[in-house]
Amino acid sequence: MGYPRTMDARQNFLEDALGTLRRHKQLAEGAIAQLSDEQLAWAPDEDANSVAILVQHVAGNLRSRWSEYLASDGEKDDRQRDQEFLAQGWTREQQLARWEEGWSTLFQALEPLGPEDLTRSAPIRGKQHTVVEAVLRQLGHYAYHVGQIVQLARQLVGPDEWRTLSIAKGESSDYRPEGRI
Repeated sequence: MGYPRTMDARQNFLEDALGTLRRHKQLAEGAIAQLSDEQLAWAPDEDANSVAILVQHVAGNLRSRWSEYLASDGEKDDRQRDQEFLAQGWTREQQLARWEEGWSTLFQALEPLGPEDLTRSAPIRGKQHTVVEAVLRQLGHYAYHVGQIVQLARQLVGPDEWRTLSIAKGESSDYRPEGRI
């Protein structure tokens, strides 16, 4: 991911996981920043999620999964998951504050870990997971919802106004190292 690699695959896993999680957060925030408040709350139909709903859900999941995750189940008793899928009437600032709180909870939980912690137990919904399993489970979950956020935002903003969050179509060759095909 652009930093010096160690000989310890476990340490590399931790650094790669944290880097990937940071990138997912950055992608979602880049998409959200391009939306008006009205677009943030828009959903394709009554059974679909708006970007605001997805933000609420991810924020709730982050807080629940990573608060005291080695000492208590990742599905906290005070979490109201079903409520995360209902419009709460929060302002953009309130939504983004909860989003930031959730991500901060995750990073505060994972950043202090060392390679020896990867086999520790992290229970989620009554099932024991290793820290590696818990990280991979949630990495997939967040990638899924970040993809939804980006896709919805891209469609709402439209092709003429959308600012790409990665390499734009037709520009891949600009990112190839010299001499590579």
